[in-house]
This record gives sequence, C-alpha cells and structure tokens, in this order.
Amino acid sequence: MNKHFRVSGSNFTKLEECGVPVSAVLRRAGLPLEFAKLPRVLMSTEELFAFWLAIGEVSTNPAIGLQLGTETKTERFHPVGLAALSSENLGAAMDQMARYKQLTCPEEIRQQMDDEEWSIQFHWLLAEELEPAVLIECAFAWVLSIARHGTGTRLSPLRVELVQPRAHVRAIERHFGCPVDSGAARNALVFRSSDAGRTFVTRNAELLAMLAPQFEKELKQENGDENFVERVRIAVQQKLTGRRPTIEDIADALHLSSRTLQRRLQEEGFSFQRVMEEARHQLARQYLNNSVLELNEAAYLLGYNDANSFVRAFRTWEGVPPARWREEQRARAAS
Repeated sequence: MNKHFRVSGSNFTKLEECGVPVSAVLRRAGLPLEFAKLPRVLMSTEELFAFWLAIGEVSTNPAIGLQLGTETKTERFHPVGLAALSSENLGAAMDQMARYKQLTCPEEIRQQMDDEEWSIQFHWLLAEELEPAVLIECAFAWVLSIARHGTGTRLSPLRVELVQPRAHVRAIERHFGCPVDSGAARNALVFRSSDAGRTFVTRNAELLAMLAPQFEKELKQENGDENFVERVRIAVQQKLTGRRPTIEDIADALHLSSRTLQRRLQEEGFSFQRVMEEARHQLARQYLNNSVLELNEAAYLLGYNDANSFVRAFRTWEGVPPARWREEQRARAAS
C-alpha cells in the first residue's frame, strides 16, 4: 500500500476556476506554495486532510465540495474516470475505481449490498482523525457524476448518510436529489441495489481495452514512485549524523546525478527540502521517545546548528515545543 495520495495540478486549476485562491488554501493548510506550480504532488493523509479543511475554511461557498466533485464534460475526466465510464454498468464502474484506490493510495472504496440497498463508503486507512466534511462531499459528488454521466439519466441515490451535521443540508439534498441523514453512524452514499446493474450509455469496450494497459502501467509506476521517494528519505536519515547532508551527498549515495535526483523528486511532487524535513521529523519523534537523549543532542544528530533552530522546526511540525511533546508522550504511555 502506498502511503501518499497523488494530487494532480488540475485540482488546483479547478479550485481557481471555482473562485478559491490556491495560494490561500496552501498557506492555511501549512503546505508549500510551490505545490501550485507542479503538475502533481504527493500528500500524506495528514496533509490531504489539512488541504481539504483549508478549502472549506478559505471558500465562501459552503457547498464547495459538491462543486469540486461534479464534472459533466467527458474530456475533463481523469483517465480512471474514463475507464469507469467505459464500463458496462454502474457496478462495474465502481469496481474499477475501487481497484485503483486500493492499489495507489491509502484509501479504500468499500461497498455493501443486500437485496434492497447498495452503500458506498470511502475509508482513509492511515487517518487519525475524522475526514473533512468537504472531502466527503466531493467524493460523493464524484460518484454521482460518474453515475449520471454514465447512465445518461438524473439518477439519484436513496439517501446520503453523514456523520457530521451540515448547515447546508438543503443544498446537499438538491444536489443528490434525495434525503440527507445527518448525525448518522457513518458517511455513506446509499443507492438501490438494482442501480448497480444500470447500463452505461458511455460504455466502450474498445476504449476500455486501450486504457487498461496504460492503467496498469500507471499503477506500477505509482508504486515505483513511492519507493523512490522513500529511498531518498531513508538515504537522508542515514546521512543525518551530526550534519545536514546536501543534495549532492544523497545523489552520490543513490548513484544518481544531483540534477536527476531533483528532477525525479519534482516529477513526483516533492522537493529535496521537503524530503529533508520529513526525514528530520520522523527521526525527531524517534529521538524524543528515547529518554536518554537530551534535546540539544537530538538537535545535533538532526543536523541543526543549535537547539533553538530545532525547537522552531519541531513546533512547526507538531504545534508544540519538543519538551512538551516528550512530556505528553510519556504521560500517554503511563496512562
């Protein structure tokens, strides 16, 4: 399972089209502003959630998730969406999307069906907190876009189940054409069981046969990309022994030129600085859980010039100084 989500630059373009300034969203989420210039970026679950929370906070439209998840033009569908639309029916389309999610990111589309109802849920496997409301609404609106575009009808689910209450329930009901159950035990989009068999007017066996090899190649590439970024991160951690390694140091360790290393990281939505900070962050948590190490010793091992620089960096990562974080971890372990 890959640990990151691939976020296409087209998402940033659509945000701007919807009147949501990307720079403000990235700043609010604590993400690098350079993301807006890249064709794609990789985000951890924590970063993805921060990104979607920020969208909800920056946008003046309470239903922005529905707007971002809705698509009516075939040419603007992601290749995975095109593969889904080329499927025989709605059930097969959901299976296509579920397989892609399972193989490429720490997220699953889970389906349950009985004689009457077919429920669809999105699960973020590495999440430590409840998924953002805007993200859920976008995901459900995307499924509805596939369903309506594929069937060529104004298909509506039986109901939408939401854990968190919404102030814009009426807007959600109008969009999906069904009741919304707020305060439910789960976030789920519930169709009739018979809807899974609804034939797609967009079905195209020849196109699906053409897309399949590219789809499989993308899946393999995705796994390889994840491994490469992880290899760079591990190399950085191995070189963090009292000094901060340069990009040339890491390139030599991986038998690459520094230009090739930088290019490959940029292609996958990472900068060398970002990998460096993630590597330091991971090691910092390990060092602070070691009661023998003093804070200034941890700072030295992480390549910081002084303890104050380490404290500032750690506060950026965790929101609290390292000493307090260590105390909280010890209290949690003792309880």
